[in-house]
Amino acid sequence: MQNRRSISPLRSRRAKLLAGVVALGTAGLLTAQTVVPSQMAQAEPVRVDAVPAFDFSDVVRTVSPAVVSVQVKQAAEPRMMNFGGRGNGGGEGFQDFSKGLPDGHPFERFFRDFGGKGGEEGQKQRRSPRQYGMSQGSGFFISKDGFVVTNHHVIDRGTEFTIIDQNGDKFEATLIGADKRTDLALLKVESDKDFTYVDFADDAPSVGEWTVAIGNPFGLGGSVTAGIVSARGRDIGAGPYDDFIQIDAPVNRGNSGGPAFNMKGEVIGVNAAIFSPSGGNVGIAFAIPASTAQDVIMELKDDGKVVRGWLGVQIQNVTNDIAESLGLEEARGAIVAEAQENSPAEKAGLRSGDTILAVEGTNVEGPRELSKIIAAFEPDSTVGVTIWRDGKEQDIDVTLGRLQETEQVAEAKPSQVDETKTSLKDLGLVVTTKAEAGLEGDGVVIAEIDPDGPAAEKRLNTGDVILEVAGMKVNNPADVLEALQKAEEDGRKAVLFRIEANDTTRFVALPMNLA
Repeated sequence: MQNRRSISPLRSRRAKLLAGVVALGTAGLLTAQTVVPSQMAQAEPVRVDAVPAFDFSDVVRTVSPAVVSVQVKQAAEPRMMNFGGRGNGGGEGFQDFSKGLPDGHPFERFFRDFGGKGGEEGQKQRRSPRQYGMSQGSGFFISKDGFVVTNHHVIDRGTEFTIIDQNGDKFEATLIGADKRTDLALLKVESDKDFTYVDFADDAPSVGEWTVAIGNPFGLGGSVTAGIVSARGRDIGAGPYDDFIQIDAPVNRGNSGGPAFNMKGEVIGVNAAIFSPSGGNVGIAFAIPASTAQDVIMELKDDGKVVRGWLGVQIQNVTNDIAESLGLEEARGAIVAEAQENSPAEKAGLRSGDTILAVEGTNVEGPRELSKIIAAFEPDSTVGVTIWRDGKEQDIDVTLGRLQETEQVAEAKPSQVDETKTSLKDLGLVVTTKAEAGLEGDGVVIAEIDPDGPAAEKRLNTGDVILEVAGMKVNNPADVLEALQKAEEDGRKAVLFRIEANDTTRFVALPMNLA
């Protein structure tokens, strides 16, 4: 990118021991003590001078003009609002707009919802007559001609978008595109002004590296916090492509979509979520890595959407028990619970029980890696997939389809059981046929679960349907007993059950030869 403002060298000073409490937001390296190998035999420990502390002011002064507030007008149904209160925001209401997470989930998408009257109307509850809502998050310019990066959950349901810069100037923006799966969005401001902008970092940050977060918490605007990179590669259950950077720089609602910088003033991540059992900051925040954001934003800029390859399988982790039951030497890959009907996987011959070990020579460590690998290919690409089937590796060519953004939510279907049952005491369950349970189709139904047995430990439930045992389809309790006997004769320490529950299938390995 051109015309990027350079960052002057950071000033340094000696770290000092403080007798009082250090205010949140200041930062410095602690005094380090190092033992030199050649001096280890000395009687007294050696010390080195204090490591210079960092002053973040140059970085902040340089990059702050590129960080903006994103104000979003949203279509909304009339809803109950709690007006009043003198707490955070001086009487303006707050609402948690967590997307795709269950109520009470500690991982929160965070931005601000505001509006309504406070003051004397106090804590009254009434239905809001307005037909729209206003929310506020953060963002940052990535080009001088006005492209702004933010989160998908910030602009979700938005009808109008306003960018507010550091000086308080407002600019109307249009939505270029958004990607729900990675929680990223791209806006565009049309203006003759050349905007100060920042770039994404080319290199991933190291754990322990300093980072500065700038954003718009609670509508305050232009707030700066600092911390370190706590971890990388975090999976928080937000989506199939989770690969978050964990940072401990304090961020709160309103920081969503804002940047996390390294000491060069490069964006290492886009702040997206916090871990917060209480709803406030506890020092655990998550940012979308620059590598992910840069690729997605480029696609949004070019096409307004992200196009991904699609395999069409339900997959799950290969645990040690599952690896043992399959004859794999180690737990790796992603096991296919089910190939979706008319999917590329089904057409290529992939089937339940296959374990995907590699795609185009790239090893698959688990479901998350498989999702990311497949998504990186264009639709209609033909890829070589290495699988584990019948105790050996096989190669299958699959022509990928196009991943659709529409998602189907499975609904739980209650099941009933009859009195005719067969007990599998060692496994801690009782099974019956589907016919005896008043159901149709293949498989046998779990009629009872011993709460202290192995099946309960693996989270099997009454009403779950067993479709296969050790690779054999089962339609009555006798089939289950036969499959278990064969697995025992083969010397298996665990046997693989294919389970159907709530319109989805998964594999569960239960231990054999229990004392």
